[in-house]
Amino acid sequence: MNRGKFVAALLAASLMAGPAFALATPAQKKAADAGVEARAKLAQEMVDMVFSYAEPGFQEHKTSEYLAGILERNGFKVERGAAGIPTAFTATWSNGAGPKIALGSDIDGLLGLSQYPGVVEMKPMVEGGPGHGEGHNSGMPMMVVAALAAKDVMEKNGIKGTLMLWPGVAEELLATKAYYVRAGMFNGVDASIFAHVGRDFGVSWGPAGNNGMVSVEYTFKGKTAHAAGQPWDGRSALDAVELMNIGWNMRREHLPVTQRSHYVITEGGGQPNIVPEKASVWYYFREGSFAKIRGLYEIGNRIAEAAAMATDTTVTKRTLGYAAPNYGNKPLAEALYANIKAVGLPQWSAADQGFAKAMQQANGVKVEPLSTTLAPLSTPESRGVSMGGGSDDIGDIMWTVPTVTIRYPSNIPNAIGHNRQSAIAMATPIAHKGVIVGAKAVAMTVLDLVTTPKIIADAKAYQQDVQFKSDKYDPLLTPEDKPAIHLNADIMAKMRPQLEKFHYDPAKYKTYLEQLGINYEDFAKVK
Repeated sequence: MNRGKFVAALLAASLMAGPAFALATPAQKKAADAGVEARAKLAQEMVDMVFSYAEPGFQEHKTSEYLAGILERNGFKVERGAAGIPTAFTATWSNGAGPKIALGSDIDGLLGLSQYPGVVEMKPMVEGGPGHGEGHNSGMPMMVVAALAAKDVMEKNGIKGTLMLWPGVAEELLATKAYYVRAGMFNGVDASIFAHVGRDFGVSWGPAGNNGMVSVEYTFKGKTAHAAGQPWDGRSALDAVELMNIGWNMRREHLPVTQRSHYVITEGGGQPNIVPEKASVWYYFREGSFAKIRGLYEIGNRIAEAAAMATDTTVTKRTLGYAAPNYGNKPLAEALYANIKAVGLPQWSAADQGFAKAMQQANGVKVEPLSTTLAPLSTPESRGVSMGGGSDDIGDIMWTVPTVTIRYPSNIPNAIGHNRQSAIAMATPIAHKGVIVGAKAVAMTVLDLVTTPKIIADAKAYQQDVQFKSDKYDPLLTPEDKPAIHLNADIMAKMRPQLEKFHYDPAKYKTYLEQLGINYEDFAKVK
């Protein structure tokens, strides 16, 4: 959006508010816009650096320290190890008594999704290594830039309030945000803005239509014996795992179509001629309400106990994670969407559009250009009836403080999620430009929240009077449950030396693509 249109959009947004609903001024928002633009290089470096680290859940050590260090150097007080999780932190800055606004996004990569950015074919950087096939390398950089721009305006104009930034650790394992809530990390927070990479630029309110879930590992114990010489003396824990899976798959036919459930066998014995003494299976049970999630969990527990009885083994279970169903706050969404409209979509170059098209053609997905038209504000009515789907543990925070999720346009339409396709653009100008427009909208909304008490009052009233009357927060965590910080540790101990060879060096190279020898501008020739 050009400067004249941008200022006009800000004026239009401010005119809709009366004296009792005075948003941040157009001049303050213009200053926030300029503050984000001034940090475009920082945004690019952060996006590329976190992409190059490629750390999976609970192992985001370099990522966490890198981001926390930037905030610390910019006047934020950092508390590491939040909720007993080594890679979690909070970074807080205050300009005096006023609203406390939380800004967060996820930082973890996915196992097995290593991929060269800027290369449209499947090409892993480290064979079998982790990578950012969900684009989680971009959200916290966006929030850092937004916070620094808002902080500048608040300091210059004497605007009171507090900003708290936090990273989503191990979101792909759905394993931390319920623990954040339990630890009181959001006590005193008035409003929360979360960010997730998308192919569009928007926000939603009301029940999101995705599923909540519980992550459980069942471990069966039996007795070893020679599998050929004395099998009758053994009790196979692996048989119990297989029987549980068969039982669940039989029961699946008689469950609502909105549920989603899946499993992997995490341990199945050592070698075929020893009856397995120990075997484990890891389940995700997903449904659309707290009661239905609990119902699936209880069915799974009964099937596990039945499998143990049938095989004369024993079974224990461990909760590895939990995610509440998502529910966006309407007043916050409306305030954020007004700023999304004022900012508008990025100005895509010929290379951006050519790269997107080349990626789609190379991977056999629908060819669709990068978006040039904003989608409307997403509402329960516009989304229609949900048939279930994935999960995001931001839901636990949504049921704690008024929260919305901004989607910012840093990826390519129709790329498959949790696939290397979704990593291809995540250290390219497409990702960088999406982060910049997202940061502008967030920074402006932060200014609205700290200058306009009515927005926060309305957000809290909506949560109490509408959201909390639809359901009750009921996480499946016991006091004994602890964050599963052991996950991915063994894998990263093996992978980290290989990954370190690909870390971005911004002192030598302007961009990560330059470091990798990739000429992005060649894609301008794609027709």
